[in-house]
Amino acid sequence: MGASEAEASAAAEELRRGFQTLEVIQKDPAVPVYHIYLNTAARHNALTVPFFSDLPRALSLLSVLPSARTVVLAARGSHFCSGIDFSVLRSLSPSLPSADPATSADFLRGRILSFQAAVSAIEHCRKPVIAAIHGACVGGGVDLAAACDIRCCSDDAFFEVKEVDLALAADLGSLQRLPHIIGYGNAVDISLTGRRVSAVEAKAMGLISTVFSSPVALEVGVDRLAKELAEKSSVAVAGTKAVLLRSRDEKVDVGLDYVATWNSIMLMSPDLEEAAAARIQKRKPNFSKL
Repeated sequence: MGASEAEASAAAEELRRGFQTLEVIQKDPAVPVYHIYLNTAARHNALTVPFFSDLPRALSLLSVLPSARTVVLAARGSHFCSGIDFSVLRSLSPSLPSADPATSADFLRGRILSFQAAVSAIEHCRKPVIAAIHGACVGGGVDLAAACDIRCCSDDAFFEVKEVDLALAADLGSLQRLPHIIGYGNAVDISLTGRRVSAVEAKAMGLISTVFSSPVALEVGVDRLAKELAEKSSVAVAGTKAVLLRSRDEKVDVGLDYVATWNSIMLMSPDLEEAAAARIQKRKPNFSKL
């Protein structure tokens, strides 16, 4: 069900108020594509505590905005993301509520779960999210990329799952998502070694769909892809995304039941008839808004 005009207007107004760690813009009012830029370039877009509130809020607003049919996750500055800022880790220890290890562990688990939920908000967004990666994509940056639906990069990009070198296990989703994206063996390799993976190797692994020759070419290419997705049926795109995620996480029979539920909606959508008519008339379809 689409958002009401009042909900869409409220979402647009809140987006205009801005974010502490993000820049959210629609480059062209005529193109229903929004860009979320990680916007702490001085820190190489390291993920700070405010980021974990900003990102899910931005995605939630875009989910109900009819003028947002595709979302691009990109970054300002020289690098996509240098990982978790150490201020996040330092902020946890002083705030432990008790000397009791069990109580402290429970508190930390709650904080980790809240950070995980912020990254998972990318998957939960009803709109497709394309990652446009340049420069470093390290640690938490890989978590963000892995949660996106499509990943593209420039040829200067590199990827590192570095948590093992910080005496940690990556806990924001890389270890759960990467095996499905690049295969178990590749995921074990890069997660245990923490080694640098080039753009070319990332493409060979399947982590990246397309490698562009420069950050400028990346921006142009991803904008073109985002516009192409935005021209498709919003209901079909949202349903396809939801079914793929459910099928990844569930057994085949449960996945088939889930896709039946989604298609029972899609088959009643006027978008189906419009798609057929547009194909016959050799024109672009005019799909309804979600």
